[in-house]
Amino acid sequence: MKRLLTSSALALTALAGTASADEVAACLITKTDTNPFFVKMREGAEAKAAELGVSLNSYAGKVDGDHETQVAAIETCIASGAKGILLTASDTSSIVPAVEQARDAGLLVIALDTPLEPIDAADMTFATDNFLAGELIGQWAAAALGDEAANAKIAMLDLAVSQPTVGVLRDQGFLQGFGIDLGDPNKWGDETDPRIVGNDITAGNEEGGRKAMENLLAKDPEINVVYTINEPAAAGAYEALKDIGRENDVLIVSVDGGCPGVDNVKDGVIGATSQQYPLLMAAKGIEAIAAWANDGTKPQATDGKDFFDTGVSLVTDQPVDGVDSIDTAKGTELCWG
Repeated sequence: MKRLLTSSALALTALAGTASADEVAACLITKTDTNPFFVKMREGAEAKAAELGVSLNSYAGKVDGDHETQVAAIETCIASGAKGILLTASDTSSIVPAVEQARDAGLLVIALDTPLEPIDAADMTFATDNFLAGELIGQWAAAALGDEAANAKIAMLDLAVSQPTVGVLRDQGFLQGFGIDLGDPNKWGDETDPRIVGNDITAGNEEGGRKAMENLLAKDPEINVVYTINEPAAAGAYEALKDIGRENDVLIVSVDGGCPGVDNVKDGVIGATSQQYPLLMAAKGIEAIAAWANDGTKPQATDGKDFFDTGVSLVTDQPVDGVDSIDTAKGTELCWG
C-alpha cells in the first residue's frame, strides 16, 4: 500500500517537533483531538516524551471515524523517520495495511485503547480490557434493577457502523454482564433478546448520543436502560431523555471514567461507568518506543492476555452486591491517570 503523502495529515499536526539526528521521534495518532479521552492520552504521551527526551508529533482525525486522515498520518510518520507510532484506530481492520507498511519500515506500532483486527497487526496493544469494562456496567445495571431486569427495555448506543473492536467489546461485554445471550461475539446487533429495543450509533460524541437516543425513543418510548459507548454519548442521551421528562427514571451506564464523566455519576446523570486510564496507556506507549529505539526490545503482553492490560474500575455511588466498585470520590482522585 504505497501512496503519496496527503496534506490532510500534515495539516493535523498538533505538536510538531523537529527531531535531531540522534533524537528518538514518535507519533501519536488519535481518533479526534477534542474528545477528553484523547486529550488526556496526548497529555500522557507529552509528559512521558518530555521526561525521556523523545520528540513527539501528534495527529488526529477530524471526527471519530476519519480513517483516511489516520492513514495519511501514518505515511507522514514513516517519511519523517519516526521510531514508533501510538495509534487509536477509527477503522480497526481497514487501517491494517498502513500499519503493516509502518512495521515493514522498521517502526514499532502500539495500538492504544482500541485493538486492531487482527490484534497482532500491531506490535502490542495497551488498553483497558474493554469486554470486562462492558461486563462490569452490565452486571451493575442488572443488579441495580433486581427482578425488573427481566422486563428491561434497553437502548444500545454504539460507536460506528464500521463496528471498531472497542465498540464491539464494550457492547458485547455489557450484554453478557446483563445476562443476555450473545449472537456472534465479534459484532453487535445480531442478538435476539426482546429486551433490546435496538442499536444506534453516536460517533462517540454528545450530539450523536442525543440523536441516537431520540431515534430509539421513537421506536419505543418506554426504554428504561441505556448502554452508551462513552460518556459524551451518555451526556447526549441524558439530554434527549430530559427533553421528554424522563431523565430521572432511566438507568444510563457508560465507559471511560473521565473527570467529567465521574462528575456525571456524582450528579446522577450516569448510574455507573467503567473507568479507564488513557494517560497510563500513552505513557507506557512512549516508554515502549524509547526501548525499541534503544535496544530493539518489544513490550510484552499481560500474563494470560494478548494485550497489555492497563486496568479498569467500576465507578458508582450506588454499589451492588457481587460487583466490585469504587465511589466517585475515589474515581475523581484517579480520573484518567
